[in-house]
Amino acid sequence: MADNSVEQAYALAKESYQKIGVDTDKAIDRLKDIPVSIHCWQGDDVAGFEKPDTVLEGGGIQATGNYPGKARSIDELRADFQKALSLIPGNHRLNLHASYLDNRGNFVDRDEIAIEHFQSWIDWATDLGIGMDFNPTYFSHPKAADGFTLSHSDKGIRKFWIEHGITCRKIAAEMGRQLNSPSVVNFWIPDGYKDIPANRYSPRERLTESLDAIFAEQIDPTLELDAVESKLFGIGAESYTVGSHEFYTGYAVSRQKLLCLDAGHFHPTEQISDKISALLPYVPALLLHVSRPVRWDSDHVVILNDELQSIANEIIRSNQLDRIHIGLDFFDASINRVAAWVIGTRSMIKALLIALLTPPKIAKLEADGDYTSRLALQEIYKSQPFGAVLDYYCLQQNVPVETQWLQQIKHYEENVLSKRV
Repeated sequence: MADNSVEQAYALAKESYQKIGVDTDKAIDRLKDIPVSIHCWQGDDVAGFEKPDTVLEGGGIQATGNYPGKARSIDELRADFQKALSLIPGNHRLNLHASYLDNRGNFVDRDEIAIEHFQSWIDWATDLGIGMDFNPTYFSHPKAADGFTLSHSDKGIRKFWIEHGITCRKIAAEMGRQLNSPSVVNFWIPDGYKDIPANRYSPRERLTESLDAIFAEQIDPTLELDAVESKLFGIGAESYTVGSHEFYTGYAVSRQKLLCLDAGHFHPTEQISDKISALLPYVPALLLHVSRPVRWDSDHVVILNDELQSIANEIIRSNQLDRIHIGLDFFDASINRVAAWVIGTRSMIKALLIALLTPPKIAKLEADGDYTSRLALQEIYKSQPFGAVLDYYCLQQNVPVETQWLQQIKHYEENVLSKRV
């Protein structure tokens, strides 16, 4: 589509939206200031760079498929990520796991990692002008092989993982300082039992003590923010998960930490969109891991479906955007991995744009008790030409419009990804 066609389509869309009281220019201005934290682990199937031939294991995490072109080094992962960024409108963030350290070929255990192992990532992010978020890695390690980490009955193993958490917070704070943007550190552990436990309380008591030890040092929130993430179950932890939603809700409220809501970590019919407004009054902020579960926590690539739109609507309509951190969490090895980043992130951006294009009058009709008009306008709004607004936004951001980005991915696959053997 030629640029003038995009502008012409936008002019018509702008006029259409004006008729229902929506300022499309204002919506675009707001959208460009909303960062999405894009996860590094889509690019290499959650392998990381601790040591060659890492085998992913623990906590029900599973990247399925063997599509060619997986990133095999830090340089390849960064190149792939930059290619994805060039096809995504807006200014976004990188979400990095601790297992993606730059150890220059020398194994460093997780309780010994330091800022020096991530300085090259910070320098790279500085050059790109993006912020970074961070995650301790509590899986794919001998000390997590039996399915327990911070709630382990062995005090020595707990100490190892506590030290890992402490050092990750310090690394993230330095990331935040150098990048002039607070780094959100998300704590997720795979701990749980495959079969029915005899004692459900003690592991949770130990987890509480471990988390308190990790968070004992107060860190400037302008540099680093702590989040805790629950999960319903995992492969090998089907009957009991120590860090359940109820546990972490209580912990986040009582310790005033960020609560992470992962779209795939609940019952199949349970959605996180309604939880956003229910939890915001009680925690300082929320972290969202936007994913797409299919029958279980399968972390499919995010698409523009009803739940994604509901999540975006809650983010925007709550008027609490400064207290909601948006992150993505999916890993699909069955398709082009760079395309997966682009599809998922652009889908999140589409949903946010649609939410930003909500007619303000809908809220007034609700306040006035005119539910008939509210329902009618909600349906009229769904048929508006948001795609023309999206393409105009992409044009402004100097990235391909919706019908053009895939051909660049195909070209990158032919000239770069296909040569990785």
